[in-house]
Formats: sequence, structure tokens, C-alpha cells
Amino acid sequence: MKTRKLGNFEVSAIGLGCMSMSQAYGTPDPDESEKTLRRALEIGYTFFDTASVYGAGHNEELIGRVLGPYRDQFTLASKCGIVAGEGGVRGIDGTPENIKRTCEESLRRLRTDVIDLYYLHRRDFNVPIEDSVGALAELKQEGKIRAIGLSEVSSKTLRRAHEVHPITALQSEYSLWTRNPEHRVLPACRELGIAFVPFSPLGRGFLTGTIREPERDLEANDLRHRQPRFQERNFSNNLMLLKEFERIARDNNCTMAQLALAWVLAQENATLIPVPGTKHVKYVEENAAATDLDISAADLARAGMIINAETVSGNRYPADSKVPVDEDES
Repeated sequence: MKTRKLGNFEVSAIGLGCMSMSQAYGTPDPDESEKTLRRALEIGYTFFDTASVYGAGHNEELIGRVLGPYRDQFTLASKCGIVAGEGGVRGIDGTPENIKRTCEESLRRLRTDVIDLYYLHRRDFNVPIEDSVGALAELKQEGKIRAIGLSEVSSKTLRRAHEVHPITALQSEYSLWTRNPEHRVLPACRELGIAFVPFSPLGRGFLTGTIREPERDLEANDLRHRQPRFQERNFSNNLMLLKEFERIARDNNCTMAQLALAWVLAQENATLIPVPGTKHVKYVEENAAATDLDISAADLARAGMIINAETVSGNRYPADSKVPVDEDES
């Protein structure tokens, strides 16, 4: 697979988001997840993304067990800061004490001495970002992490953090149907020399065209049932956007997922390394092939005109979401 620079690391142009192997998108399949991780490494993925909260540690344990023997062959990213409270309700804890404790727990689960890229998963509005980043800087000084990242923060927060210690990467949701970072975050990343890591670059699966009826196509425990864009009229409106999008993909002899990834890879506002998530071998293979596509700028522009912030119906998260996002105003 082609590679891109992520700070001092050279990683595969597309990474693998591992969350769905443990939670959120239906029932995990342990055997298939293990096969997917091994196949990803085999075909050139060298950037794997996890977090302490995914499956309450299960995801890190899975990666540590399956990929631990090949630790020197890939760049490992994990995250801290989202915690499970009473009744499983999630909260945010960006205190230095929690960051350091979580890191120690993650190192044990991942079966490694160092995490290459360690993100603050969400900003804790009760803790100055300077304190959280200061704790991450101490972990780096101690040799427990190699680089610092932030997730879902505004450009203002990013600049404040970068003054405390250089930030290597910022991870946020970004795709054809989620354009929020384009306003201020992507320009800030380019200015500061910070890599940008889009999660959900396939629109949480919507842009693949495999979801036509959420009630039929998604398992009962799939988190997308609660997300506004997948509900009733919003979904019907969004589904109409895929007709022309599918035609562009067909004209380029690729899948809709590959077209969506090609669009992300073509954005030049910063160094982008998307991390589409999957728990299936066939999709990890399909996504990797997107790096070899040669789609014209005109076709990519057409795709962006069809699916964008103005044409998509519904918010990213439900109004009662327990995990706040630190975003710039448009």
C-alpha cells in the first residue's frame, strides 16, 4: 500500500479503525476480527487505531494478543480520556491522574512497552487543555508514548495544546457527509504541520451503499439506530444522494466505499490518513485498494457536490449525546 507521513512515522495511506471489532456496530465476531487484523498487516496496513474505552479494554487486548508478535511492523495509536461511569454511561476525564493511569493499563493490554501515537480522546471541559497535554508530554518524556494526538477538538483548542507540546495528529470525523473540519481545523493542521486522521471516512457505513433499510440491515444493538442521519425521513433523503454517487463509482470501476475513500485521500488541506473501521476481511481488502485508484479531479468534485453539508439531512449525534464535542463554529 502507498504510504504517507504522520509526524515522524511513515504509515500506510489508509489505516485500520478497530472499534467495531469490540463494540457499537453489531455483534463482534472474534474469529473474523482476528483474521481481519492479520490480513490487514499482510496486505500493507501499518497504522492501527484503538482506544482504552473500546469494548472496555477488549479492543486493546485483542490487538495486543493478535498483533503483539509483530509489534515492530506497524504504528500503534490508542486513546485516553473517555471513561465508563455508573450504569455504563460514558463521561470525560482528562485529568493528569486519569491519563497516566489509563496509559499504564493500555500498555499492559496492548502487550507493548510504548504506544506510538497517544490521543486525548475528547477534551475535558473541566480540565485546562494545558494540563491534559502536560500529562501526555510527561508520558512521552518517560518513553511510554512516542507522539501526542488530540481527537475532536476545535482549532482554538488545538493551538493552545500545540503551544504546550507539539501535537503530531488530530483525529476527527471527516467524510463527504461530515465536513465540519474544513472550516478551521484542517487549515490549522496545515499551518502547524499536524497530520489529520479522519475517522468514519465512509460515513459510518452509509457511503458504502450497503445500508438501504436500517431496520433490516443493522442489528438491534447497532449504535446507528440512534443517530439522526439514519432515522426515518433523514435517511430517506440521504439515500437519494447515493443514486448519482453510485453512478460515478460505476463509471470508475470501483465501489462506492472506494470512491468515498479516494475523495478523502485527495483533499490537500493537510496530510490526511483516514482510518475506516471494519471487522471483515473483505472490507479491509476493498478499502486498501482505494489507494491505487486514479479518479479524475472532475469526478471527485462531482461526488463532493452531490454529498456535502448542505445536502445531507440530520445532525451527527443525537441531542442527548453524553460525550460533548469541542467544535469550531461554522
